[in-house]
Amino acid sequence: MSEIPHLLVHEQGDSVGVVVVEGLEANTDMLVCVTHDNSTFRLTALEAVPIGHKIALKDLAKGDTVFKYGEDIGIMTADVKKGHHLHTQNCKTKRW
Repeated sequence: MSEIPHLLVHEQGDSVGVVVVEGLEANTDMLVCVTHDNSTFRLTALEAVPIGHKIALKDLAKGDTVFKYGEDIGIMTADVKKGHHLHTQNCKTKRW
C-alpha cells in the first residue's frame, strides 16, 4: 500500500472506523484499511473529523448498536449517515 490510510477499521463487521490523520477535512476521499485482513476500500468523509475520532461506515439509526474491534461499544442516540462524524453528540456507552 503506497498511499497512507486516513481511516482504520479493525473488523469487516465494524460500523465505525478511526481517523488516523491530522486535519481530515470534509469531502475527503479517504483510503480505509481493515486491519484484520489488510483489505482496503474508499469512503468520503462528509465532515471534518479530528484524529482519533470515529466515522460511520454505514447509515446508523438512533438505537442501533455500534461495533468497533468487532465488539459492541455503544448505542446511537441520533441518526448518522455514512461518512459522518460519530462521537458523544450521537453515540453513548451502554454502561450508564
